[in-house]
Amino acid sequence: MDTKIGTILTAAILLSACQPAEVDKEKSQVIAPQTADVQSADTLVKAQGASDIYQDYLHRDVRDDIFYFVLPDRFYNGNSKNDNGSLTHEVSAGGMDLTHPRGFHGGDINGIEQKLDYLQNLGITAIWMTPLLRNKAIQPDGIAHHGYWIVDFTEIDPHFGSNADLKQLINAAHQRGIKVFFDIITNHTADVIKYQECHQASGEFIAPNTHCEYKSLDQIAKGDSYTPFIPEGQAEVKVPSWLNDPRYYHNQGDSTFKGESSLNGDFTGLDDLNTADPAVLTGMIEIYQNLIEEFKPDGFRIDTVKHVDLSFWQTFSPEIVNFAKAQGIPQFHVFGEVYAPDPKVLSLYTTEGKLPSVLDFAFQQVAADIFYRKKSPELAQQLFAQDNLYQDSDSQADLLMTFLGNHDMGRTGHFIQQANPDMPAEDKLQRSILSHAFMFLSRGIPVIYYGDEQGFTGDGNDIHAREDMFASQVASYNDNTLLGTQATTANDNFDSNHPLYQAIAQLSELRKQHILLRRGEYQDRLYQADKPIFAFARVDATTGAEMLMVFNSGEQAHSIELANTAQPYRLLHSWGEQQAVVKGEATDTGFSVTLPRLSYAIYTNQP
Repeated sequence: MDTKIGTILTAAILLSACQPAEVDKEKSQVIAPQTADVQSADTLVKAQGASDIYQDYLHRDVRDDIFYFVLPDRFYNGNSKNDNGSLTHEVSAGGMDLTHPRGFHGGDINGIEQKLDYLQNLGITAIWMTPLLRNKAIQPDGIAHHGYWIVDFTEIDPHFGSNADLKQLINAAHQRGIKVFFDIITNHTADVIKYQECHQASGEFIAPNTHCEYKSLDQIAKGDSYTPFIPEGQAEVKVPSWLNDPRYYHNQGDSTFKGESSLNGDFTGLDDLNTADPAVLTGMIEIYQNLIEEFKPDGFRIDTVKHVDLSFWQTFSPEIVNFAKAQGIPQFHVFGEVYAPDPKVLSLYTTEGKLPSVLDFAFQQVAADIFYRKKSPELAQQLFAQDNLYQDSDSQADLLMTFLGNHDMGRTGHFIQQANPDMPAEDKLQRSILSHAFMFLSRGIPVIYYGDEQGFTGDGNDIHAREDMFASQVASYNDNTLLGTQATTANDNFDSNHPLYQAIAQLSELRKQHILLRRGEYQDRLYQADKPIFAFARVDATTGAEMLMVFNSGEQAHSIELANTAQPYRLLHSWGEQQAVVKGEATDTGFSVTLPRLSYAIYTNQP
């Protein structure tokens, strides 16, 4: 036994989901950063306490943030007067249908402002909302409750409120130290452009067409192309006006999401911009610079990144970030949606594409595989082993946005139910808590999908994962069994006593109080192919400060013995089955930990 370990350390506590171990205050130093901007942020963290940086939204590094991703339409109706949208633009009016999952349901910007207490108490420091700009409200395939069918890139959609309402929300959030992120789109606009070979003059399909078959670049070169037109009365619906000109679009028909069509095809009919055109690049940069100048958001999430030419991002991203900094937003952060679970694909956009960050779809898949589908924890080891792929002058793995579910793919609760339909309700809840803990304690910036903190489950992806937080009238939502509660979505669901809300609030506080959980270097400790118990650490390589995370995703108690690290660990925090005991003790050969089923524990080598 190493003499530095000294006498045997044993820590044991009774576990209760309502009474986790007390959270210690932050004691460790920060790891050397990778870029000049990160260095200045780290210096600020050293000079300020945790409470200071969480009030100072303007200078807070994004790695210190905890995100909440929300569809305003489904969150809270703060102003029923705007429920039917625009009174002056017919294209942006209507669509309210409280009983249909595709309809507008009335949630808005005012509603988010009225629930800032709820979000702040959850530990949220950054709100990311789906697009708020004015949409084409109704299209043949649905209703724009989600905000992704933009016609006017200068005005807030009246269904959600006004430009003044958004400024008021941002100001109110900033007063609490909460950042506000916009969801932006450069790939497409709403579906306005039609093709003579595929559509009638009214814009309806020529029977029996239900879509416009994609025409390849080779077909176009041989003269086989579509003839674009704009139906009567829609020639000037887009703002700025240059967006009304079909020459700025690919006009090649619907994408098959394979090969060249992934870049050039219309995304389910939406007008696909030719982002390789310098005029489109210039126009989009100007659009979003104007929004930054007017609203002063704290960053952008960018939609459909992999469907846009890589060269576009190489100019767009630096231009936007530099402009924001010149506007007095020094920590402006940009992250993209690259819908792919492969780090090699994701990292292409943070390196060659010059985006500072992307949503970590690879993390999402691994977390679901381990905690919901009961696969080997070695998947996490394999994932984190690829973190060096993201490293360059303005990006690194701890800037990735980690998440467990979203509005496209579905919810945590659904994935658990899908993999384990006969599992006891308490185990389903515990698996959700475990996966959230894994997200908060791993490298990356955690993103909570709205409603997951209330145990929402959903029936699948897309509209089936977009339930109302306020009392819903959608039958297919209201028949769902939620995690951790007897309530349904027919009830108002802003319960701060929900066990998932409580668990996430405590994880948020842990992350805020311990800089190693936000900046610590990831290090493997032990993974085994045939055991569900595993361990990793977050480490300050300069000082040796360490936090050791041990997870048991299995349904029986398991033990793990770490190689002799000469670290006198003590238990900091744990969560798991009531009446079970966590044990950690030094041995002659290392450090042994025993965890009950479906639990985790955090150890520290600091006093």
